[in-house]
Amino acid sequence: MTIGLATLPNGLRIVTDRIDTVATVSLGLWVDVGTRHEAPAINGVAHFLEHMAFKGTERRSARAIAEEIEAVGGHLNAYTSRESTAYYAKVLKEDVPLALDILSDILLNSSFEAAELERERTVILQEIGQANDTPDDIIFDQFQERAFPDQAMGRPVLGSPEIIRQMSRDTVVAYLRDHYGAARMVLSAAGNLDHEQFVALADTLLSGMPPHGANGGAVTTEPANYVGGEHREGRDLEQLHLVLGFPGIPLGDPDYYAASVLSTAFGGGMSSRLFQEVREKRGLVYSIHSFAHGYRDGGMFGIYAGTGEGDAGELMPVLCEEMMRLDDGLSPGELARAKAQMKAGLLMSLESTGARCEQMAQHMLIYGTPFDPADMVRRIEAVDDAAIGRVVAQWRRGPPTLAALGPVGQLEDFERLRARLSA
Repeated sequence: MTIGLATLPNGLRIVTDRIDTVATVSLGLWVDVGTRHEAPAINGVAHFLEHMAFKGTERRSARAIAEEIEAVGGHLNAYTSRESTAYYAKVLKEDVPLALDILSDILLNSSFEAAELERERTVILQEIGQANDTPDDIIFDQFQERAFPDQAMGRPVLGSPEIIRQMSRDTVVAYLRDHYGAARMVLSAAGNLDHEQFVALADTLLSGMPPHGANGGAVTTEPANYVGGEHREGRDLEQLHLVLGFPGIPLGDPDYYAASVLSTAFGGGMSSRLFQEVREKRGLVYSIHSFAHGYRDGGMFGIYAGTGEGDAGELMPVLCEEMMRLDDGLSPGELARAKAQMKAGLLMSLESTGARCEQMAQHMLIYGTPFDPADMVRRIEAVDDAAIGRVVAQWRRGPPTLAALGPVGQLEDFERLRARLSA
């Protein structure tokens, strides 16, 4: 890895990762704002803005944006998360100037035409409808909302149909004006490129971006407060989809990597405890896995399972039993296997310019330093029994959260579940 760093006078941070053995470049702009920076009345505006960025500028129509990037075989995309928003592209190395010109154009010169906004409003409403029709997708939003009730961290990225139907052009434009500033952004690129040339190009195209939003750079971030509880929704489905979770480890915590290692051993693959015990041995599920997700000031650990209505009554006691068994830690073989899975996954991801570009950008946003895979490998290798014990204790101290969607009739009472987990 050949890493280059620069900061433009307006505060835009630039990080590049040069890879001479490939013919492509992945590049993008990551903005340090997302769903958790929205007021309740405009939930979904960050995602709406992300969609509108591609719907035309002062220089390009929505069609022209699509045609120009695809005329060189490239692709352009974006996403909104709870803590950041990204706009990115992948092109052949000779087409980097075009890709960065398009990215800078959509962020600096979007026109937000009324007709395009109305069309995109319909698209987003369809996206919300599709998510609601996908139970193994929407269950995670329901879990998040129950874990962080009445908070920005618990509200859905897509927003609600009621809010999206009423959202005005002025609201979307105001969110861009107030929250998007160069000092809250990272421009990242990975692939076959020259750092100095890329910085010069960025200076030409992005130096006009104001350092801060109209509010002077102040972005309200409501602290994440994990509350927990239960949400169950009966639906006429073949499968019961459920997520059982607990407070997790925040990004930057010394035990963050230990939480990831533990989650991998517990439910991260076919050799994991959950897969072997719940699916292979007992046949109670088709799909099951665990996850550990960190935020700046909090985190979540959870188990997802999809099961038949008749197996739900047996499944929950087994999940609780497996959670309780974590108090005894991991065997040496489990710990070694989970570390190997994580290291391999990390190092394999480095073969993708897109993954490297995103890893660099997110690391700069969160930690202010470039992504260093060697350091991450060292942190994974350093996870020991004591760290695993601390993570388990953290998980077990917090209140449980249960979200269930589908035929919930055989699912045991939440208070009974809490009693199992506190025994």
